Amino acid sequence: MLAEERFAMILDLLAQKRSATVLELCDALDASESTIRRDLTQLDRQGLLKKAAREEQSVEEKRLIARAAAAMITEKDFIFLDAGSTTLALAAALEGPALQAAYVTNGIAHARMLVQKGCRTYLPGGQVRPITEAITGPETLAALQHYNFTKAFMGANGVSPAEGFTTPDPEEASIKTAALQRARERWFLVDNTKFDMVYSAVIGDIGCGAILTNHCPDPRYAQLTFVKECSV
Repeated sequence: MLAEERFAMILDLLAQKRSATVLELCDALDASESTIRRDLTQLDRQGLLKKAAREEQSVEEKRLIARAAAAMITEKDFIFLDAGSTTLALAAALEGPALQAAYVTNGIAHARMLVQKGCRTYLPGGQVRPITEAITGPETLAALQHYNFTKAFMGANGVSPAEGFTTPDPEEASIKTAALQRARERWFLVDNTKFDMVYSAVIGDIGCGAILTNHCPDPRYAQLTFVKECSV
């Protein structure tokens, strides 16, 4: 794995989990302790570790997006809920008719939240990724082929007109792609910080799903796919 890819994954994992030990990062990236410590030193020198800290500032934006997404769900829906921080906020925002819908998710925390809310919930088999707690692997891909989703609510680390929707982890990207292919209506929940960001693993091109965001900073996106901005 290239150093740039490790840097992107470390920043993403820290943004999602707020904190992680060196050993947890070693497990997540399948890298040695010396490599992770060297990466963290380099990120700190470049000032990039502040990026993960700034993620806390996006909490309200994520909640805004989550409430708008939850309002789209009806009791007749069969939903795929992707692993990720904004989709977890969506699980927390569910109320009313949305609680009667059925959900498939590859996020451990998401499944726990859905069950606590009394939702009908399905977890695919597969390997649980450290730190992100996303379920991935060939078993997960096989399980998704048994479903047809009315709506899929997806996360992405970056979105770009040319490179599409991207994420640092190829295994998680493959699960996202498979879920999109089984869904009739596809929404990417991305806050304004994700625009014009590009990561190594491609989920799909810019036209593979609609975008639900708090703010789209560039009108080019609306020319390439459907973009809906949430309001308070």
